[in-house]
Amino acid sequence: MLEVVVSRVIDAPREQLWAFISDMTHMGEISPENRKTAWIEPGRRFVGRNHIGPLYRWSMTGTVTENVPGKVFAFLTDSPSESHWRYTFADAEGGGTRVTESIRKHTKQIRPVVLLQDMAGATDRSDHLRDGMRTTLERLAAKFEPSTRLADQKA
Repeated sequence: MLEVVVSRVIDAPREQLWAFISDMTHMGEISPENRKTAWIEPGRRFVGRNHIGPLYRWSMTGTVTENVPGKVFAFLTDSPSESHWRYTFADAEGGGTRVTESIRKHTKQIRPVVLLQDMAGATDRSDHLRDGMRTTLERLAAKFEPSTRLADQKA
């Protein structure tokens, strides 16, 4: 089983962060793998277009499995990935919101996909996912934290 969990405190209300994440059309703005996501059935089913490196590209569909305003957003991607992605939002001690992104995968990746990931440079999928999840949360923070936005405007 593959399981990766990454958390970050973001200086923003959890309801705002949840609203952004739960609208899957925003995922391409913050995820290093996702290029674009569109709703098939708004709030329930979606299709995402992803990539690793310049050559490995794929599409996947997913189904929302949990959606509690301000608290949790989760979805399951279809075969061959069959990965459970989950975002939780909790008040952080000292202020802000602790956003936790996690992925669980119970089945082994099929061999052709592993070979494509290896060729794209993602030979250790756990490390690759962890790095991507950290980047996703950093980009989410940059969209919502006033100090991060001001630093970006000055640069």
